[in-house]
Amino acid sequence: MKNILLLTDFSENAWNAIFMATKLHTDLECKFYLLNTYEPKTQNVAGFKSSSRAGVVYKSLSEASQAELAKAKEYLDTNHKNSKHSFEVLSVAGDLVETIEQLVSRYDLDAIVMGTKGSTAAKEIFMGSNAVKVLKKVKNCAILVVPEAFNFQKLQLVVFPTEYAHFYPKNVLCPLLQLFRQWKPQINVFHVAQEFKLSELQQANKEVLKKRFGDYPTSFHRVEIRTTVAEAIRQFTEEQKADMIVLTNHSHGFFEGLTQEPVVKKVSFRTQVPLLVLPDFDG
Repeated sequence: MKNILLLTDFSENAWNAIFMATKLHTDLECKFYLLNTYEPKTQNVAGFKSSSRAGVVYKSLSEASQAELAKAKEYLDTNHKNSKHSFEVLSVAGDLVETIEQLVSRYDLDAIVMGTKGSTAAKEIFMGSNAVKVLKKVKNCAILVVPEAFNFQKLQLVVFPTEYAHFYPKNVLCPLLQLFRQWKPQINVFHVAQEFKLSELQQANKEVLKKRFGDYPTSFHRVEIRTTVAEAIRQFTEEQKADMIVLTNHSHGFFEGLTQEPVVKKVSFRTQVPLLVLPDFDG
């Protein structure tokens, strides 16, 4: 049984992510937790002279959150006909990231799924994105970020960018391999770099990756960085008409050192293709 957290603010992009999550895991036994977090705006709380007034605001937000979650669960229970799936709702007062960090261990989560608004050039909006905050802070759980305009049908082609600098333990790739067993996609391993000569360690890691993906059609590609790593990944993904990009959370450390850019953040924000970020590890 997989335990999957679905983040929702009841927007269209949140619903789109929920629909992808249920479709992506069609053949797997899953318990889905619909999470809505709420906090009153700072300016609305700062002026309160009594805790009772603040309590009224929190109660109002809590009631609205629980009512919307109840409607969402009713819709899914009525319209999502899959005996392998069940749904539970969680309404929590507090910070989104802090709440997720607590829930990962409490519910033994396998994955977190959230929608994102997609691309924008405005830095302040980019930095304010909940998806970016979650990717930056939550390192011990797989995270799937779904762009609002993406209409998921099948997992036919996956792009796997790597620098081959890390060993991939079986347990790290487990959530990915579960999906591969269900969908049997084409896997395009994508080496983006300024130098393609592999060290002995990199070559060994590449061979391990070949072994891990050995049951599925896999091809290996390399593209020289012309602008940024994130842009190279985005362009390659579009050219290949991929259905998903997979990164490991440790990968962005190497890429940042190479090009001084936070790859996970930029890819998650600018891609029009879902991004699966696997947990951090000491490989």
